Amino acid sequence: MHKARCGWVVCALLVMVAALTGCDRISGSADSGEGRLGESEQVTPTRTAGFGTQFLGVDECSSFGRTSFTEVPCTSERAAARVVARHDGKQSEGPACPATTDFVLHISEQKPSADEDGDGAVPQGYACMRKLQKPHPGDPGGGGGPRTIVGDCVYSAGEGEVRETACDGKGEKSPEYKVASAVEKRADCPASTVLYVQLGGPKPVGCARPL
Repeated sequence: MHKARCGWVVCALLVMVAALTGCDRISGSADSGEGRLGESEQVTPTRTAGFGTQFLGVDECSSFGRTSFTEVPCTSERAAARVVARHDGKQSEGPACPATTDFVLHISEQKPSADEDGDGAVPQGYACMRKLQKPHPGDPGGGGGPRTIVGDCVYSAGEGEVRETACDGKGEKSPEYKVASAVEKRADCPASTVLYVQLGGPKPVGCARPL
């Protein structure tokens, strides 16, 4: 149980990061390559007090803000998202977030020259976040999240390029294709497949059909 202390405060630059950090999840068509699309935030931590031994550790919660995120108790009214997985290093070099992750916080390394207890350093890493309340963009058909999964929908975004959108049609773009299944290689997709979508994992190819 966490004591009622200040928490760790982080400044968040609300910007999209490059494709290598999981920002752009672009699904490849049958005639093109494959890629990725999703959402993430780059945060630079400033630790004043802590709830645990790791900043934004698994099962810790964060608040939402336009310019900053703060680690808060999950029972707090300010709690908005929970950490479902936490890894050190770069996301492009580390394990993938769980399939239904809503967004990713990329945490910049910080090594303060001095602090009260000598443990104020925060290593570079990333936290896979799940919102505490709906809607969940990482759910199948939700229209967002750092990963494409079975059940997601996409639309044409240019020659040989598609992007994810909500399957219910409430997104900015109407859905045109749906990822119906995941297989190990393209040859295993059904005949109705018109797009091959990069999913990652043991079955990295998503078979998308037209809607």
